[in-house]
Amino acid sequence: MTDDDPGTTADDAETAGDSAESGTAVRGDRFSGGPARAFLSSLAADDAIFAADLAVDRAHVVMLAEQGIVDDAVAGEILAALESVEAAGHGALPDGEDVHEAIETAVIDRVGPDGGRMHTARSRNDEVATCIRYRLREDLLAVAEATLTLREALLEVAEAHAETVMPGYTHLQPAQPTTVGHYLLSYEGGIARDTERLLGAYDRTNRSPLGGAAFAGTPFDVDRERTADLLGFDGLVRNSMDAASARDFLAEAATACATLSTTLSGLAEDLILFSNKGFLELSDDYSSTSSIMPQKKNPDTLELTRGVAGDAIGEATGTLSLLKGLPRAYNRDLQRAHASVFAVADDVREAAEVAAGAVATADWAEGTLASAAGDGFSTATGVADLLAAGGMPFRTAHEIVAAAAEGIGDADDPATAAAKVDEAAREITGEPLSAHVSREDVEAALDPTESVASRDSAGGPAPDAVAEALAASGVELDDDAEELATRRDALAAATERLETEVATYV
Repeated sequence: MTDDDPGTTADDAETAGDSAESGTAVRGDRFSGGPARAFLSSLAADDAIFAADLAVDRAHVVMLAEQGIVDDAVAGEILAALESVEAAGHGALPDGEDVHEAIETAVIDRVGPDGGRMHTARSRNDEVATCIRYRLREDLLAVAEATLTLREALLEVAEAHAETVMPGYTHLQPAQPTTVGHYLLSYEGGIARDTERLLGAYDRTNRSPLGGAAFAGTPFDVDRERTADLLGFDGLVRNSMDAASARDFLAEAATACATLSTTLSGLAEDLILFSNKGFLELSDDYSSTSSIMPQKKNPDTLELTRGVAGDAIGEATGTLSLLKGLPRAYNRDLQRAHASVFAVADDVREAAEVAAGAVATADWAEGTLASAAGDGFSTATGVADLLAAGGMPFRTAHEIVAAAAEGIGDADDPATAAAKVDEAAREITGEPLSAHVSREDVEAALDPTESVASRDSAGGPAPDAVAEALAASGVELDDDAEELATRRDALAAATERLETEVATYV
């Protein structure tokens, strides 16, 4: 991707042009061949940053002209050549170690020796670091946008099912009744934090290393702030050594994507299990069938969503492993640090979009959910809470309900279950339940719908608490959408600024 190139001076341009005829713009004859050349080259993988490199080249050349480092006429020729290179596409580039060298060689081929002046006052070290950040920030915004789409779907379905009672689980065992709305809000909260992480990663990625050269700066009077502005960066990576060598932003982006994918995997796993239990039916658009068993309806898209997490976690681990032992400043290992992060970001974005579609189109079986909501004596905690509220020590109440649970089956109605709780109370305390609470209140606590309605603490499953949570989450979603739009608008404005400046030379 790059090497320890200190930056081409204006006097070096003619030499660069001569070398392009016999070797490459950077290597000349001595290092342009040999059996390891293909191993060194990243040109094919660099298609991902082809557009980024062209933008960085343009901003750099405009700045060089504005600073009087390169003549306006030469800048115009280089910028026109870059337009031609862009029109021809990545596939038309000459051979080279990387996209940066290939583009420079292509410009020299079109302009002549003066084309080499485009590399004045920079190194491929700061150039590639800038290109990676330029490309990655778009990926981060795309993934963040996918989280907004998923959150919107979760909130819409949660609102529609705010009172749809369902079983809640811990350790995959029936635990307490809840609602579909409350359950989906639990994932919306997690995805909202993923949005925050992605936007934070974007902000730390969106800093310009350009102008740091190989790592020790440049003697030319460059304007780093100007190139940062033309490229839409929010500021600079101040230290030139840090600018050229840092890839912590890649690790952060990979980790943010891995964390999101882990959240998505949990959601996918739940929906797969719920589909198996008959609690919901996935849309045909998010299902598949067997090649041999025609009756099958398989949750394939969710299984793949779950699988993406493995790739994303592996990429985060791989990126950190690659970086952990590198000395300052630039090392060629870094050439392998970014391409797969781009790929994983794309995979995670698509997984989030698929999850959003699956959630939005699933059909929740309300009757089946209601029937299963009380399975496993899931209202037991509500009865214990009721007894404690009536003055009984909670541990005593817990003991009574635990003893009663051994004899209460899923087929028992609230009255039958209440009688068994009363029997356990008499055995343990010598007193009937009526000494603390009424039989009617016990029967109500044993009803899943009533149990849910009683849990109206902030963030709880009661309809009023869910309504409050939905309202708050909606405001947060709107705020995050505005934050995303602000960042996209800033990048669009920078692109327009750069195009306007380039037009004055071409």
